[in-house]
Amino acid sequence: MATNKTNDQNFKADVLESKEPVLVDFWAEWCGPCKQLAPLVEEAAEEFKDKIKVCKMDVDANREVASAFGIRSIPTLMIFRNGELSGTEIGALTKQQLDEFIRSKT
Repeated sequence: MATNKTNDQNFKADVLESKEPVLVDFWAEWCGPCKQLAPLVEEAAEEFKDKIKVCKMDVDANREVASAFGIRSIPTLMIFRNGELSGTEIGALTKQQLDEFIRSKT
C-alpha cells in the first residue's frame, strides 16, 4: 500500500511539515464515491511516489482537521506544498482527472 494514514494528531508532521508535496484524501467508510476513488488514489500514490506523498484521512475519526479546512463534501482531495494548500478537488474523479490534478499542483 503506497498511501499513508494520517489523523488529527499527526497531520501537522505528516502533511504541513512534509518536505515533499502531499495529496490528502479526505474520506469516510460509508461514502460510496470515496470507495470508488480509493483504488485510483492508490494507483496515483504508486505512480507518483517519487513526486508526491499520499495520505488518507477518515473524516469521521478526525473531525478537527476536516473542520479546519472546511471539508463539507467527501471525497475531497487536497494537495499541500510547503505547508500551504495548493489545490482542492471535490467529488469522485476519473484516473485522468486525478493525474492532471496531481501534475498541475506539484
